[in-house]
Amino acid sequence: MPKPTVSPETEIVEREQLVPLYRVVLLDDNDHTYDYVIEMLQTIFVFSTEEAYRHAEEVDRSGRTVLITCELAQAEFARDQIQAYGPDWRLVRSKGSMTALIEPVS
Repeated sequence: MPKPTVSPETEIVEREQLVPLYRVVLLDDNDHTYDYVIEMLQTIFVFSTEEAYRHAEEVDRSGRTVLITCELAQAEFARDQIQAYGPDWRLVRSKGSMTALIEPVS
């Protein structure tokens, strides 16, 4: 099969466009119960009970858990959803939502 030809004045630009990815990280605190974390993750991310529980355990044990890895706009939306979820009605001391942050994937 013959190779395609390119005229001399045609500039060929080859480059890979990679979209930067970001992690949505949930941070631990003492003002939200496991039930709150599981309920929130099932509501926002549609995680299964088992998946949400694993994240609840990890955030409790490690102080943080990576929920998703995605493009910036989606990461910002997910972070904002977490931070707007509201306090844990099960604890009187809970005054607001949990904290989430976005970090770039290296």
